[in-house]
Amino acid sequence: MIYIFNLRRKITMNSEGLWAERFRSFSKEMQKYLRYIFNGHLLFVLVFAAGGLSFYYSEWVKTLNSHFPAEIIMGVVLGILVAKSPIYTFLKDADIVFFLPLETRLGSYFFKSILLTLVIQGYIILMAFAAFMPMYAKVTGAGLGEFAWMLAILLVLKYINLQVHWHALKFQENSAPLMDGFVRLVIDILLLYFLFSGSAPAFPIVTGLLLILLWIYYRKTARKKGVKWERLIELEGKRLMSFYRFANLFTDVPKFRDKVSRRKWLDPLLRFIPYSQSSSYQFLYARTMLRANDYVGLLFRLSVIGSFVLAALPGLWAKLLVTVLFLYITGLQLLPSWKQHELKIWVSLYPIKDDLRRQAVIRIITIFLMVENVVFLATAIFSGGLLAGILSFVAGLVFILLFQAYAKNKIEKF
Repeated sequence: MIYIFNLRRKITMNSEGLWAERFRSFSKEMQKYLRYIFNGHLLFVLVFAAGGLSFYYSEWVKTLNSHFPAEIIMGVVLGILVAKSPIYTFLKDADIVFFLPLETRLGSYFFKSILLTLVIQGYIILMAFAAFMPMYAKVTGAGLGEFAWMLAILLVLKYINLQVHWHALKFQENSAPLMDGFVRLVIDILLLYFLFSGSAPAFPIVTGLLLILLWIYYRKTARKKGVKWERLIELEGKRLMSFYRFANLFTDVPKFRDKVSRRKWLDPLLRFIPYSQSSSYQFLYARTMLRANDYVGLLFRLSVIGSFVLAALPGLWAKLLVTVLFLYITGLQLLPSWKQHELKIWVSLYPIKDDLRRQAVIRIITIFLMVENVVFLATAIFSGGLLAGILSFVAGLVFILLFQAYAKNKIEKF
């Protein structure tokens, strides 16, 4: 009752103060875990990788000519970043009860959330745009002045996308945000392509007007609609769980909750595990990694991203570095699978040696990494030839062997 009274009093008196309190609490929570994340060896690996990739990227840019499709690449990548617009609301599960009667007084609260989202995601767009600058300047001969007004347009587009997405979230239909996201993505990519390619002014102006009309439509239609609290709280929870999942690699996160999916279509993969008592842990953790925490999705995403980077960098050493780097990132995020059943006492009742548990986890992680290494082998052969593919695969094998020893030591510390 005290919480209800205090919360309603804060909202009634000052919604801006409530938002500031939520933001301070969120910042404190992030800083607590970021201290563990960047206090270890990950920061050294990231700095080393960034330096190496920057060197090879600069060397690759020197080989480009005016026929390289830089405008298409920038339009697609930056269009995705502009269209993807999750809003940081800092809402909690209990807010659906306490905020609902006071919804009309929270306009300032949600406006500040949109502005904060613009600052955070605008910084990401700035970093991506800065990374594309050397490539774009080499291909088109653009100068610093053009980059300034292009960046301004990107930030304006981001703000409009956030506003459209916010109003689309008020629709009752679950398909509304999805359809909104798809339409905005198409418009953003076309607009940015016209902008970067130096098309006639009519093309970016027309596509820009389409986006503004979409904003006006959603704003007018959603004017009498209320906030869909369940949807906002669910999206905020997913966003936090994504961060907690990453932070859980470095320290225990009490607020981290598992998400399990059946994924029946992956069951045939379990047939390769022998039916024996000694394979109990292997079967348990194989099914765990196929179902929980989206490990399969993690492997797929990192394999696809790594393949694109691998294909984009022509140098042999760059391909070796990318292969090892993405295998390391994947392996690092698979290690917490060891702790999946840590609090379940029935696992400890297995009449099996605990060493078999550690061996099972390391073996399954090794299989995941080998699958990713094979994907990188095919990509390296396609983009750099047979020799590059073989050397990349060998580098991956050496790393996997070393990572097994690292995983054993890390699991013992767990």
